[in-house]
Amino acid sequence: MQKIPGEIYSRIDNEIYNREGERWWQTDFSLNLIRTLINPSRVGYVKKIIEQVINIEPEKISVLEVGCGGGILSEEIAKMGFKTFGIDPSESSLNTAIEHAKKNILKIEYKQATGENLPFHKDTFDVILCCDVLEHVQDLPKVISEISRVLKNGGLFIYDTFNRTYFSKICAIKILQEWKRWAIMPPDLHIWEMFIKPNEIKSLLKENQLVWKEHRGIKPSISYVKMLLNLHKRAIGKMTYEEFGKKFLMIEARSTQIMYMGYAVKSDTQI
Repeated sequence: MQKIPGEIYSRIDNEIYNREGERWWQTDFSLNLIRTLINPSRVGYVKKIIEQVINIEPEKISVLEVGCGGGILSEEIAKMGFKTFGIDPSESSLNTAIEHAKKNILKIEYKQATGENLPFHKDTFDVILCCDVLEHVQDLPKVISEISRVLKNGGLFIYDTFNRTYFSKICAIKILQEWKRWAIMPPDLHIWEMFIKPNEIKSLLKENQLVWKEHRGIKPSISYVKMLLNLHKRAIGKMTYEEFGKKFLMIEARSTQIMYMGYAVKSDTQI
């Protein structure tokens, strides 16, 4: 997989994280649905994999979140007792993350940086998280290379992203962003051509001394029919984002057709 061409990358609205960066924790904001719908499953998966692979006390484990936004996932990691770090290119989002962590008396070290240029030495972290971020970067090979560089040998890379399938185009792009009957997310939040097939990320992992272990799908905990009904109510203003976020959760599944999460282990031994 190569760097995303400029004509495709120019279509994604990554500036939303600057324009709306102060709203991450507001319950009437679309991206706050990450906290209510996705985080429970995501946090559970991260905790499970860390406990399986790195069997030492949490306070001895250093975790970096690449693309931390307003700190929604980083705060959950810090609450587990891990030494927590976060980077993000958006100053507005980082300011929100810093202030919210202070307010909740959480020790998290945030820095402004991109995934293509991580401001850390080689072999720094035990765990690196990159969730709902890989499909937003222009130079994915460089991001994976940087993650491998700052990850310790034997360390964990845990990630989730969108698969580039016909089904994901209908669900994540058409229904959630474009078709007004159901759309509740900002236009151009995601660009389908930037979604990543599982085999593509597996190849990048192998090229960067990261041994792929598994992929798990992500799906709604309710039927797609019920989800569409709730989306329509939210889209026409009969339901708030907060109310919508209480209707269901995103959970682990077999199918990786829309979203998937997975992990790899850093190995200095050539595979």
